Amino acid sequence: MRDLNYDLKQLCRHNRDGSYATQADREHILDLVADQLHEMGFRHMNAHSLKPKHVEKLVERWLAENLSPGTIKNRMSALRWWAEKIGKENIIARTNAAYGIPDRVYVTNVSKAKELDMDKLKQIPGLFIHMSLCLQALFGLRREESIKIIPAWADRGDRLVLKDSWTKGGREREIPIRTLEQRQLVDEAKALAKGKSLVAPGYATYRDYLQHFRAECARIGIHRFHGHRHFYAQARYQELTGRECPARGGPTSKQLTAKQKAIDREAREVISREMGHGREQVTAVYLGR
Repeated sequence: MRDLNYDLKQLCRHNRDGSYATQADREHILDLVADQLHEMGFRHMNAHSLKPKHVEKLVERWLAENLSPGTIKNRMSALRWWAEKIGKENIIARTNAAYGIPDRVYVTNVSKAKELDMDKLKQIPGLFIHMSLCLQALFGLRREESIKIIPAWADRGDRLVLKDSWTKGGREREIPIRTLEQRQLVDEAKALAKGKSLVAPGYATYRDYLQHFRAECARIGIHRFHGHRHFYAQARYQELTGRECPARGGPTSKQLTAKQKAIDREAREVISREMGHGREQVTAVYLGR
């Protein structure tokens, strides 16, 4: 392991800011950053070697790779965290616009939903990973929620209850069990987990297991887990309103009648609650507007 990779890993391990998922994502990004700096000719670096030229070269590379604004901004957040921890906050511009990074586009009326690829799913030998991915698809769970969930505790017959310690933002929430397919999946999850979470046996912590989870999914080409939440939200909208959402070609808000707008609003509020968001406006990311 190169010095910079090792130093950044140690920096992450000694500064556990944020949730386990945030910590794991940050460590993954910084490991990638270290590799890319090495590829671009910056050798013999350590954690305190970060300079403005390194940031500029990284951003140039990411823009040239046509990465989404959201991906680049997540990487910039990790760089700013690194700079802060070594006392060099001022070497990175305060705004991403200073580097020519465009703003995120939240509402595009273009679907980002991803249906779970069953052929790829069959290539995963681990039943625990298989189960978590299915829970993401059928219940709209976030990755962390689908791993930390204790199915036996969460199952309340007609709904799943998610503990605040499993969820983003610490919001306990309920998701209805509406279909036979969902009911069967919950029963299978309970049988598999045997009263515990869906962190597979042999892993002491969620953090350790998450690295394995990511690696296995990447190996068979399953990426962008958030697309499963988009798929759930869009299917739920169709169920609640009887029509497709704007992101899937359905009518936009401007095309709805007053009665349809009321139904649209009610459906979005339901979906927002089920997906763990506090604001109806966030559903535009999943459904369009």
